[in-house]
Amino acid sequence: MKYDQAFDEWMQSMIKQEVNHRRRELLEKGLGHGTVEFLRSVWYPAIGSFKHLYPEWEVQDFHNGYRYLDLAYMPGGVVKGGIEIQGYGPHARDLDVRRFKDLCWRHCLLALDNWLFLPIAYLSIADEPKRCQQLVLSFIGKFIATDVQESLSWLEAETIRFARRLLRPFMPSELAAHLRISDQYARKILGSLVDRQLLIVASGKQRYRTYALKV
Repeated sequence: MKYDQAFDEWMQSMIKQEVNHRRRELLEKGLGHGTVEFLRSVWYPAIGSFKHLYPEWEVQDFHNGYRYLDLAYMPGGVVKGGIEIQGYGPHARDLDVRRFKDLCWRHCLLALDNWLFLPIAYLSIADEPKRCQQLVLSFIGKFIATDVQESLSWLEAETIRFARRLLRPFMPSELAAHLRISDQYARKILGSLVDRQLLIVASGKQRYRTYALKV
């Protein structure tokens, strides 16, 4: 499904099922520019769907007030991941002492409430979308480490999980150490996953040196 259609259907479903009037109003106003660009350039190309993703998610702070996360990722409705798009102006250049303290409190309270928090700079979305996609895949991997193709062997599945947890390409020797197998066997597994288009060769021509998750 193309992004625009998937996005429109996702937003309409969020608005339709929302009973909280505060959040419904935010959703009806539309998402911020940074959030939309993140979804268009990073999230959807990397993940391919908006499943388990909730925009403008309401959380309660310790002072009985309410805050709204740009995006909440909650597979199974139990584990909680928060994504915030940090614009350069309001979050860096013009950040005064009061707002800086409030931002720190916000992150602390989310951490204490067992949220895994992922702040992403808007400039990174614009300048480094592929790197951000790899970051998102690693973020997702924290929650759905068991979500791999059933046709994969145990070692192949664990290789995919291993790749999801990394933010960089990795060498066969690193995988071999993780799986406690020989380098030669690790290369065989990596070659199989490259053939299935689940991994890519990140460096090396005649002899492949590093591999990474395909995005």
